[in-house]
Amino acid sequence: MSAGTIGSKLLGVNFHDFIEKESRNNVLELAAEFGLSVGQVKQLKKQLERN
Repeated sequence: MSAGTIGSKLLGVNFHDFIEKESRNNVLELAAEFGLSVGQVKQLKKQLERN
């Protein structure tokens, strides 16, 4: 697995899809869409804000 692949996926989530859907969906909808817990979605959002 390359560094680019690792960087674009965390918790099995494609960041491009996540960022696109983040603007249109709330935390609960994102969790259901990506099969994550609400806490994991919040963690991903926090990580994206730092980058």
